[in-house]
Amino acid sequence: MKRKPDILWVLVLLFGFGVVTTGYTQGLLAERSDPVPTSFVQSER
Repeated sequence: MKRKPDILWVLVLLFGFGVVTTGYTQGLLAERSDPVPTSFVQSER
């Protein structure tokens, strides 16, 4: 019964890692070019 907490911690770490990488890449994109993704998302009507 000691395996379930390990799986839960792995999921938490993966989720946190994904959030950090997403924020980091969005920061890089914002620095390199204009905020194109926002207008791209809005144009999908």
